[in-house]
Amino acid sequence: MFVDIIDGVIGWFHFITSLLAMLSGAIVILNKKGTLFHKRVGYIYVVSMISLNVSSFFIINFGGFSVFHFFAILSLATVLGAIIPTVRRVKNWFHYHFYFMSWSVVGLYCAFWAEVGTRFVDNMRDFWWMVALATGVTAFIGAKIINKQAKKLKLK
Repeated sequence: MFVDIIDGVIGWFHFITSLLAMLSGAIVILNKKGTLFHKRVGYIYVVSMISLNVSSFFIINFGGFSVFHFFAILSLATVLGAIIPTVRRVKNWFHYHFYFMSWSVVGLYCAFWAEVGTRFVDNMRDFWWMVALATGVTAFIGAKIINKQAKKLKLK
């Protein structure tokens, strides 16, 4: 049953914040940039991603610190790399914001496949191949979308 694959309060918090991040991230990516709507949904994304990443450190699936925790640190860095230059309005802030935030969303969707794998693939050999293939395809599609948007925004 679905409820059995999520363990405890931290697991549920992580799951809910991940859904919120996936939804708000997709909305931001697919809508016009710079609007009040973009900013409001963007802040929902940022808060949900920070919450999601912090909660991941309280989830132990492989006996301690794992590759997933490393990617949570990387994910947190991309979110901060997108939001700090934006808030501080540093030189070229939009360039930093666009690329870091875009890759943050792509990374979130890549992480989704790893999460699916940990819940539904029993054989570790099959797990790593499934995650690598799904992540690679997701990153490839994400790169195509990011490059198309960057050209449209005259960042390339």
